[in-house]
Amino acid sequence: MFFQQYWSTGVDPTLSTSRLGLANGAAGLLVAVLAPVLGALADRLAGRKKLLMLWTLLGVLSTGALGFIGQGEWVWAAVCFALACIGFNASNIFYDALLLDVAADHELDQVSAFGYSAGYLGGGLLFAFNVVMTLKPQWFGLQNAAEAVQWSFLSVALWWLVFSLPLMRNVTERPAQGPPVGMIQAVKEGLVELRHTLRNLSAYRPIVLFLIAYWLYIDGVHTIYMMAVDYGVALGLPSSSLLAALLLTQFVAFPSALALGWLGNRIGAKQGILICISVYLAATLYAYVLDSVVEFFALAVVVGLVQGGVQSLSRSMFGRLVPAEKSGEFFGFYNMMGKFASFLGPLLVAAVALLTGDSRLSITSLVILFVLGGWVLWQVPETRRTETD
Repeated sequence: MFFQQYWSTGVDPTLSTSRLGLANGAAGLLVAVLAPVLGALADRLAGRKKLLMLWTLLGVLSTGALGFIGQGEWVWAAVCFALACIGFNASNIFYDALLLDVAADHELDQVSAFGYSAGYLGGGLLFAFNVVMTLKPQWFGLQNAAEAVQWSFLSVALWWLVFSLPLMRNVTERPAQGPPVGMIQAVKEGLVELRHTLRNLSAYRPIVLFLIAYWLYIDGVHTIYMMAVDYGVALGLPSSSLLAALLLTQFVAFPSALALGWLGNRIGAKQGILICISVYLAATLYAYVLDSVVEFFALAVVVGLVQGGVQSLSRSMFGRLVPAEKSGEFFGFYNMMGKFASFLGPLLVAAVALLTGDSRLSITSLVILFVLGGWVLWQVPETRRTETD
């Protein structure tokens, strides 16, 4: 929304949507290319937490830089936004791989859900503060909402950095495979192991099927999350209401992620994910006819009910499928597919918006991804792979 109204001001909303989609797509493509290499490196190098922090710092600095970009400077805004996305997504490769270091097999659903739930709660609290600051800038000695949003980017960067420190201090990671090696040697060994894995993908059929399914359905999830407010602006809905709806989604996702983690532990993660996909499918279809603030709020609640759950259950189901000793490498593939989804989804929305001039149709096109993703996931057995080839 801020991108369209401040950095990309004075242009057609459809063009602004396409610019934001292209920035998201470029960032997703770069991380997708890097992810398997970084994942393989994580398995070889004693220092996964340090690499996590390195990419976190890129995200923190890029997010903070957004607070200094002036009105109409959409190119610089797009660059910094893309770099922040790269830092966040690359750091998640190492963060996700640590799941198998801190949770036993029977704890994966609930530990993964707790992580997402805490993230939504923390992010929601900061977002609530930023919304108040944007709606009432005079309370904070600021001139207008635009200045408040710029300060919001700085607060997000600081929050991100501060809450990364407990992980660095308190989480114990699994030792790297083999004797300690330097960075260059670790990269070489990681690339060799990555090539070996790619040549023997047939031995990991459940993992490959899951990754294809994940690529498809998480594409729709990410795109809806990234483009929802921009879509609301294109429909002419008031900005303050869109911010409040997005905030509501954060707080709804907090308890629902925990509830779906519990449900996944009872009925199976795959069944839980399929339920979430079905809800997303229905919500996407309804978005085509949405035309009021009340309906946008209702849709925000529905999406919030499954947003954290589909992410946490996907991570825990994948954690059960992968060999523990190759967790970094396979979570690299996991994040690669997620980033290819981030690349495909926004570009799909941007392309349909440019070709048809219809923002409603551009969002509805995501239905295809949910249908195909659910169909492929249905064929994945819920078993844990414990041995390598």
